[in-house]
Amino acid sequence: MLARVANNLFWMGRYIERSEHIARYLNVNYFSSLDAPNDLSQSRQFVLRSMLFVADEEELKDLKEFDEQKVLFDIGLNPEKQFSILNSISNAQQNANSARDLISSELYESINTLKRAVISFDKDKFLKNGLFEFTKMITTNVPSLRTKIRGTLLHDEVYAIIMLGIYIERANQVIRIVNSKYNDALVGKVNSDISVETSYEWTTLLKCVESYDMMRRYYRKAPTSTTALDFLILNPYCPRSIMKSLHNIHYYIGYLCKDDIPHKDSAAFFIGKLKYEHQYKTIEDVQGDLKGFIEKLVEDLSLIGEKMDKDYFSRF
Repeated sequence: MLARVANNLFWMGRYIERSEHIARYLNVNYFSSLDAPNDLSQSRQFVLRSMLFVADEEELKDLKEFDEQKVLFDIGLNPEKQFSILNSISNAQQNANSARDLISSELYESINTLKRAVISFDKDKFLKNGLFEFTKMITTNVPSLRTKIRGTLLHDEVYAIIMLGIYIERANQVIRIVNSKYNDALVGKVNSDISVETSYEWTTLLKCVESYDMMRRYYRKAPTSTTALDFLILNPYCPRSIMKSLHNIHYYIGYLCKDDIPHKDSAAFFIGKLKYEHQYKTIEDVQGDLKGFIEKLVEDLSLIGEKMDKDYFSRF
């Protein structure tokens, strides 16, 4: 396989996963804020800032006041914003085009169908009352794409590269969402004297990553900062947790690296090291310096991508 084609497969997986997380974050934050238990969580400016923080933190630097329709359009359907859901789906389709011979017709056609649906979604309707319909379309169809990946592709190097893209992006999006909701909880404490430990933002966080019900089942109590962070960062059974994503990244890199002992500068070595470092962390380790932990993990996930590019995608 050409390195260029492998890179296309990797980024197809990343863009597919990214679109779902951004869409669900829009949906959950917007509609849960309508009946949130305090004035701050209901505030349009508070909610819009949180959305932009996850979509593209750089957008916040020059903005002090947020226009609701503009923010929603930029994140959802603006073709001029690289972080928009529309561009994520378009980029996934373009990468699928470049690897057409290696993926199934069923997967390829499903990606094209979703792109056409996103491109043709009525922009006036979206701005007026179509946010729920649009985001549900994304969050319903992207899991279908993952099913097509698992159910129609050979489970070989091609499959492994796509899954590496999916799980690296999942870990990246989950930790960015954790960071956003932690910031929201801190703002609630400063502005409204709302306890960070029992903030409503932890419930929103869990719903943003489809983990609320299973977290309640696992701990048998309402979410707190400790239980939410433990579940989404360290729990090896939660399919959306950082730990579960690192386990899967470590597993799929094995399809590409055949060395019993990978070189210390390789992606495989770094991924294994990162997995085992987190496997033996405790929630006390994480909460002791949550900001530092988040920043370090974001850097490490970025470094995985860089090392994979060097080892597998830029070789020829």
